Amino acid sequence: MTQEQLIKGCKKNDRKAQAALFKQYKDTLYFVSLKYSRNAAEAEDNLHDSFMVIFDSIKKFKNLGSFEGWMKRITMFKAIDRYKKNKYVPVETFDETLPAPNLENEVAALPLDTLLQCIQALPDQYRLVFNLYQLDGFSHKEVAGILNISESTSKSNYHRAKKILQQSILALTQPEKNNTHGA
Repeated sequence: MTQEQLIKGCKKNDRKAQAALFKQYKDTLYFVSLKYSRNAAEAEDNLHDSFMVIFDSIKKFKNLGSFEGWMKRITMFKAIDRYKKNKYVPVETFDETLPAPNLENEVAALPLDTLLQCIQALPDQYRLVFNLYQLDGFSHKEVAGILNISESTSKSNYHRAKKILQQSILALTQPEKNNTHGA
């Protein structure tokens, strides 16, 4: 089925079209869910919830812009809504102006799944700000609006997320400094 046929079928609640749409996009949308979730189980829950919204909302899709992009935004915002519904302790705002070390070589040496695990290990608000700003290209002003935080909080949370990621990456890529083998 073409994408147009899948969309038309899903608008008519055709189960075969819905199954085909799920099969075609589940991996792409799972990766989006994984970026915004703490672990695989949470990502799977978010993926399921996202497809429910996609199937319920597909009648509203007007073929303006990318269909895949439309589904990715639903998936991303579904994960953010899940975060907002849980009562997480807000992250404090603070200013750190130390320059960040260049970790380009270390990051390039890490497998993608290891890097994703480092991102998933970030505290929730740091992870969300990092993903929205760094990976999805939103401005700090947009991130602040999405997460209902101030722009300065977005900036400080992003900076702190980068510092934590740097520490995680260095821990994974640098040999132990206290390794004392010898006689």
